[in-house]
Amino acid sequence: MMSDPIEILLVEDNPGDVELTREALLDSKMHMNLSVVSDGVEALAFLRREGSYADAPHPDLILLDLNLPKKDGRAVLGEIKQDPVLRHIPVVVLTSSRAEQDILKAYDLHANCYVTKPVDFDQFITIVRSIEQFWFTVVRLPRDR
Repeated sequence: MMSDPIEILLVEDNPGDVELTREALLDSKMHMNLSVVSDGVEALAFLRREGSYADAPHPDLILLDLNLPKKDGRAVLGEIKQDPVLRHIPVVVLTSSRAEQDILKAYDLHANCYVTKPVDFDQFITIVRSIEQFWFTVVRLPRDR
């Protein structure tokens, strides 16, 4: 079992979805920290530890919305997966878009998976907990930082 807390970066501009995600992870049996940024520019600064994010933790998983201000999630995903330092971090696209072109584009940009946010509160909580369960108990992730 990992002794360090699991670090999750949530890139989400909807405060309601941020709170739902936080609530879903609160009941986790795993020790984790959730960092939140609300736009694509902030996300890349966080990941690259620039400016006020100089001491930002290195995320073990990124939950990325596609429809973000300043720089959209597609552009953020593309930059993450082209960066040799960041590209090994799993990126789960967690978005309201059900559009086939968004799904195809996300996978073309090497998203690790694509999940459509349910509108129902309980389903949203279930989805977030399923993501947590899968990525931190089923999947083996690289631990070198």
